[in-house]
Amino acid sequence: MKTIGKCEFATGVIAAVCFGALGPSPAAAQSYPARTVSIVVPFGAGSITDGMARVLAEKLGPMWKQNVIVDNRPGLPGTTVVARSAADGHTLMLTSNGHTIAAVINAAVSFDPVKDFAGVTVIASVPLVAIVPADLPARTLKDFIALAAGSPGRLNFSSAGLASTSFLSAEIFRQQAKLNLVHIPYKGVPDATAAVIRGDVQMYFAPIPNARDLAASGKVRALAINSDKRAPQLPDVPTIAETAVPDYKYESWFGLMAPAGTPRDIRVKVSRDVAAALQMEDVKERLSRFGSFPAPTTPEQFDEIIRNDTERYAKVLRDAGVAAK
Repeated sequence: MKTIGKCEFATGVIAAVCFGALGPSPAAAQSYPARTVSIVVPFGAGSITDGMARVLAEKLGPMWKQNVIVDNRPGLPGTTVVARSAADGHTLMLTSNGHTIAAVINAAVSFDPVKDFAGVTVIASVPLVAIVPADLPARTLKDFIALAAGSPGRLNFSSAGLASTSFLSAEIFRQQAKLNLVHIPYKGVPDATAAVIRGDVQMYFAPIPNARDLAASGKVRALAINSDKRAPQLPDVPTIAETAVPDYKYESWFGLMAPAGTPRDIRVKVSRDVAAALQMEDVKERLSRFGSFPAPTTPEQFDEIIRNDTERYAKVLRDAGVAAK
């Protein structure tokens, strides 16, 4: 069972639990959408974010009797476009929780990750798995911690970039385990994964499908998962909290946002319809291919998550010494 905020998910009662008390939609939502809706994705085609957006667009279009298109605009320009768009719900953005640290690692950004956006709903949580080279003399996460503690500054971890969920997951682990690990950023998931397979780095936090397949083929060893519970795809892989770092907590999410000022009733309508789509069996199955789990929220709950994560991760990055001056 996955819990975000005060609502529990992974049952067929999502809409009733989370949205039943919100009341009927006011007039603005009744006429929405009036034209094509664009879901901007600040990542390239083929990414997990892009895949999720296309699954939703396919389902929301028929519900709304309007075209719903996915607009790939990688990087900060895509997020900036959404921040400056009309606040009428016809421009949305599907992004990861890397959004919350954009302004922390780049002082030149022209938007505020909190003030310039309104939460619509979390789409899914995406646990990551700590993988290590197959020949590394560490069969458990405790072994890895002992190895790293005995060789300060000599072990590396890769990431898919400074603003990536793989970096945040590993950096929070590094700080809480009090380890001296060296961060090696790569341009994306393929390069960061290849680095750990080759043994160029000693740890990477990989998506479940990658970790499962690579571990099964003997190319890497899966040590622990960063979620609060074990994943059904990897039932023998323990959580970080249960195996080595009891206070470890990192929630990797992908969510739908709108420009600040978008009417609440429109955001509620979209969140309700997304929640309904996420209950469809084919949608669950397709999301599972990304190693993700549906976790919809109300707009208010998502706003709170965005605020809290922005504050928390800013501290993580300052402590890591990578925050923009």
